[in-house]
Amino acid sequence: MTPQMNDDEDVLKILLATDCHLGYMESDAVRGADSLVTFEEILKIAVDKDVDFILLGGDLFHENKPSRKILHSCISLLRKYCMGDRPIQFEFLSDQSENFKHCAYPIVNFEDPNFNISMPVFSIHGNHDDPAGSGLYCSLDLLSATGLVNYFGKCTELENINISPLMLQKGKTKLCLYGLGSIRDERLHRMYLDGKVTMLRPKEKSDEWFNLMVVHQNRTKHGAKNYLPEQFLDNFLDLVVWGHEHECRIDGEWNDKQAFFVTQPGSSVATSLCHGEAVPKHVGLLQIREKKFQITKIPLETVRQFYIKDVDLEETSLNLNEPDSCDKVINYCHELVDQFLQKAEEEHTGHPKQPKQPLIRLRVFCPNDFETFSVQRFGHSYVSKVANIKDIILFSRKKSEKAKPTEIDAEALKNILKQEGFDKQRVEDLVKKYFEATDDTKRLLVLSEIGVSSAVQEYVDKDVKEAISTLVDHQVKRTQNHLKQTAIDSSAIDDELKKFRDERKKNSQAEVSDFQSIMQSKSQTMRRRNSSDSDNDVFEEAVETSAPKSRGRGRGRGSRGGRGSRGSSKAIESTSSIASTSRTQTRAVPKKNLNNTSTTSKRKTRQTDLSDFFNNTAATNDVIDLSDDEEEEIPSSKRRKMANQTRSRRGVIFDVSD
Repeated sequence: MTPQMNDDEDVLKILLATDCHLGYMESDAVRGADSLVTFEEILKIAVDKDVDFILLGGDLFHENKPSRKILHSCISLLRKYCMGDRPIQFEFLSDQSENFKHCAYPIVNFEDPNFNISMPVFSIHGNHDDPAGSGLYCSLDLLSATGLVNYFGKCTELENINISPLMLQKGKTKLCLYGLGSIRDERLHRMYLDGKVTMLRPKEKSDEWFNLMVVHQNRTKHGAKNYLPEQFLDNFLDLVVWGHEHECRIDGEWNDKQAFFVTQPGSSVATSLCHGEAVPKHVGLLQIREKKFQITKIPLETVRQFYIKDVDLEETSLNLNEPDSCDKVINYCHELVDQFLQKAEEEHTGHPKQPKQPLIRLRVFCPNDFETFSVQRFGHSYVSKVANIKDIILFSRKKSEKAKPTEIDAEALKNILKQEGFDKQRVEDLVKKYFEATDDTKRLLVLSEIGVSSAVQEYVDKDVKEAISTLVDHQVKRTQNHLKQTAIDSSAIDDELKKFRDERKKNSQAEVSDFQSIMQSKSQTMRRRNSSDSDNDVFEEAVETSAPKSRGRGRGRGSRGGRGSRGSSKAIESTSSIASTSRTQTRAVPKKNLNNTSTTSKRKTRQTDLSDFFNNTAATNDVIDLSDDEEEEIPSSKRRKMANQTRSRRGVIFDVSD
């Protein structure tokens, strides 16, 4: 960035704005026109500053299907400020049929002989006004068809993304403008990892071009893949204009890893009452001369003022245990709101179109036993003074702080995955390499690395699903016993854990032997338990099948009885053959399925076993309900038919004949 840049024939001037959200709360009597008023101010600034074009970073509209009123207002403003006789000072050099191939008229609007454009507007779509429905059209497609907006950055392919730049030139300054409209963050994250996003560059003298990119994605990390990391973008870029984030951080921020600047203009209207929206709103005047640039902040004077404060009642001087504590809290909140109203009056810009009623939000954190008051009744005191009288106060219960989970060291894992022969390495070896490569803050303290590797090996090679949980339980108990024996002070626990970890690491063979002995002991216990259960089942079936047959009727509710029911022995006799057949067949089914399962892949085996499990569960639910209302005698042929129906559905034809 250069400190100063005077206008001349080589300086390309661009007005940066994003997230205008036209139509936000349009039905609200107080705030309905806010977005349109500020959008008009942005267009007027562009004309007053005599910029070459306006660059919008998405979310021009708040709704995917804006109302006719909002569309009409937007088109009217664009016609008012963007059409005229002022000559265009820059050239469009790239293939327009490629840059605008998704448009009905693939031509830049100021070169269309049917229009007289004085202020070009270039825009990508955001997540609010993204393509949807039949034909994947969005509101920007309508504006493009009218010839008022140059819509670019629309991705029409699902498998690969090829970003072709808009190539512009003014004097000696050459600009490659890349655009990527909003894509679901998880999908875009995955495509970058798979190498399916390609940015095209000029073949000749590519170093002479200033590379500018505009995106509309999550910049803040909301999850493992629910954002776009800056390091995913190509490092040949000079400047990135980031849309979607509403906090104004328009001053260029340097990215050390990728060696480019990032500017975040922020929204022009507050769509949520949070701290990020309370930062003063600006647009940016970007000036580019060859490979140098400068961004000048221009404050927006028509934005509705917004003030927010967090109030923790336990940190105030108020005594919440007094009988009239609720009234005192109400008076305290009134004092804060009155202070904000006074501040808003002092900081008003004086612009005739800036609203006089500010937005105010008090986030009140209170104890769980505090009885809150009516927020609506509180707001009625500020009718015609505050814009959001229904939600000035937002109560929030204080939550106990939880330990933040340690995150995966993405850099160490990435380096391991890039190693040659990765596909031939074993999983347990990769686990070991990861913990060796990561920094000390992300290494294991309680669990041993060799133990985790052994548990993963048991799970992968032998399909022992309880291997990892067994390791965790054993080593946690072992560490607890060690700490009890040492009897150290609580402040030295972390140091003792590291010392104990290092001692176990030196004797890795003992760790492996210890884990194997635990797994062997657990396996023997499970075999004895299964053997005992099997003997009990055989004994029960022998007792049931040896019981004398009876043609008598069951009595009352006991006629449904199995083992442990309150029915009579006659009821047990009448259902013994059915219960025995169902139970025996159900145990046999998993063995049959397991033998028929392909063993070419452990992963495929587990998936097949899981589906077989649900099938078997469904089979055992085919239970014959013996109605106890009529208490009629069941012939032996009928019992055989019902027994056949309880069999597994795999390879069995149900008997439907009488």
